[in-house]
Amino acid sequence: MADLSDVSDALVALIASTLYPNGTGGGQNSVAGLPCRIYAGWPTPAQLDADLAAGTAHVTVFNRPEAKNTTRYQTVPQEQTTTPPALTLTINGRTVTVGGAVAAGVNTAVIVGTKGYVYQTLGTDTLNSVATTLAGLINADFPGTTATGAVITLPSAGPAITAARVGGSGQQVTEVGRIEQSFQITIWANTPANRKAIASLVAPTLMNSRFITLADGSAARLIVKRQCDDDMRQKAVLYRRDIVATIEYAETLTTTSTAVVDIVENISVGVNGYNGTTNSQLYPNTTTTNI
Repeated sequence: MADLSDVSDALVALIASTLYPNGTGGGQNSVAGLPCRIYAGWPTPAQLDADLAAGTAHVTVFNRPEAKNTTRYQTVPQEQTTTPPALTLTINGRTVTVGGAVAAGVNTAVIVGTKGYVYQTLGTDTLNSVATTLAGLINADFPGTTATGAVITLPSAGPAITAARVGGSGQQVTEVGRIEQSFQITIWANTPANRKAIASLVAPTLMNSRFITLADGSAARLIVKRQCDDDMRQKAVLYRRDIVATIEYAETLTTTSTAVVDIVENISVGVNGYNGTTNSQLYPNTTTTNI
């Protein structure tokens, strides 16, 4: 799920890739011509003073208190990833063969006539054990159903095997709310020239990045609102540039869902004007059908 920290991390990664397109390893200078520390949060005075004296700049990402709730979309789950099952069920006349590879959490279903028999696999299952379990479920209604190895065989008399299904699982992401949050990207440099060198790279990148991708795969809208220089501490050899941007991002929840392998329809037929009497002849008749 995306949250405030994910947005900060995404901004840090964007700025780092701008100043260090080849990575930050090896202690090399940034493309601005000097080493830079890029991180979320606020600098500690002692570390900042020591780094500025050594010619190292800081670029920080800090979430400001200005924020508002901009939730306006329906909470509709969106498919993120799916894991197709490697297990198979194959019908051949009065038999069903279990094949492929077994994994935990796979839903299997065999529909005989209008009734379904469903089993979710365990990590300890084999092809033979899946067949045995399904055969046992079917045998309760159709005595004589057997499992030989990975093959389920139904008795010759009785309804047809109408379907055999296998369902996998997947990840769904649901947007549960939206926040427009203000962020302050601050450049801390030891000279106006170094500040300009860094800002001339960072500011255009932020303006050009209309959307940034967060850890959960969702996109956040980025708008640069303003920027200004702060030279109040130039006697301490500190030259700042504050870039303020708003980012609208979605708070999301990620859930695991499974494929539907059996649908049950309950069809009730009752007498018009039924008033709840205990007379059994007036109770509705209910039929359960698997499709």
